[in-house]
Amino acid sequence: MQFFFIHTLSEDCSSTRTTNLSIFQHMHALHLKPREHRRLFKGHLWSFSNELQTVPKDIAAGETVRLFTHDDKLVGTGFYNPHSLIAFRLLSRTGDIPDSSFFHKKISAALDLRKKIYPEDDTNAFRLIHGESDGLPGLVIDRFNTAFVLQAYSAGMDRHLPLITDVLIELFNPSSIIVRNESGLRELEGLPLYKKVVHGSEKDACQVIHDTGLRYTVNLLEGHKTGFFLDQRDNRRMIRTLAKGTDTLDVFTSDGGFGINALFGGAASATMVDISHAALERASENAALNGLSGYSLIEGDAFEVMKELISEKKLFDLVILDPPSFAKSRKNLPSALHAYKKLNRLGLQLIKTSGFLATASCSRHVSEDDFLKAILQASLSEKKHLRLVYKSSQPADHPILLSMPETHYLKFACFYVSDLS
Repeated sequence: MQFFFIHTLSEDCSSTRTTNLSIFQHMHALHLKPREHRRLFKGHLWSFSNELQTVPKDIAAGETVRLFTHDDKLVGTGFYNPHSLIAFRLLSRTGDIPDSSFFHKKISAALDLRKKIYPEDDTNAFRLIHGESDGLPGLVIDRFNTAFVLQAYSAGMDRHLPLITDVLIELFNPSSIIVRNESGLRELEGLPLYKKVVHGSEKDACQVIHDTGLRYTVNLLEGHKTGFFLDQRDNRRMIRTLAKGTDTLDVFTSDGGFGINALFGGAASATMVDISHAALERASENAALNGLSGYSLIEGDAFEVMKELISEKKLFDLVILDPPSFAKSRKNLPSALHAYKKLNRLGLQLIKTSGFLATASCSRHVSEDDFLKAILQASLSEKKHLRLVYKSSQPADHPILLSMPETHYLKFACFYVSDLS
């Protein structure tokens, strides 16, 4: 069942509210089981399939529905998906519907926050929408200069991508809009994987961005995630502080973000490792774009490359480990923690005494405590003494909801490394 909200310039606010009310009243109504509303009333935005009472069979994936408590108190409107464990994603506690006005308001509010955080001369690339944290569950929008990249992780947002695209065009007049719907999280929603340019042309998929004094060429169709790791921007600045005069090893370098910042901070050398030849080419291009030299590139599997460097008795003053997510779901958590321990053991074997280890996890299923525990276990195995000198998370354009631990995914820590005495 679909309902369309039609709004013309001649309509006044009264008729708009009447139309919205009509749509609201005709939406499917779902009810929670007793006591299953408590998490939602404390600020969470998800309801799981086992928390719902009987659901009508004719609701399509991604349809907007009303959700009530078992005793008919309104929880709000949101997207329903019968194929997902996350059955309901809350959009509005007051019954708003996801029309053009709704998305315009949410995106404008998110932009206002980013303007407060990042002056224009500081960067021209940032996360505009961070899903639930910006009130748009299952949606990511990243801005890269004049181009935008969208990702939809929920069936509801997927259905509304054309409308969201129209709103972005109205607000920003972008050179291009690219959809990168390639994440495995979409498969949990029963959604296909694909990428395509939905506005503008492919030539605009290559953009030059700047961030705190450095420039990067990003390929928004081929780069990791949405084209570049915006979430490590603050942590790259810390690497500059640690890197002066060091021989640096940057593992999982991608487009060279950490390695280039190390060189910019005065590193004597930077060795950048990645399994992707294309990523290393972009890293080299980005180094040249900033007039930086003194780096080498190694193509290969990170674990195997690190083992080879150990066998060659290579040592570095600063080792940076920024792997992709090792835990795609909770059932993968034990194997993920084992992988983090193994990776950090290898990293510690490559660090000179009185050197630094910078290590990260972007797996939201891995808690900070579990991540730090895996590093501690690695240090004990290698008989290394670690002193935590810096700990961080995702930057301000990736805000965290205290009521939703799921919005906190990035962990980053720097350690001063010495031998156990």
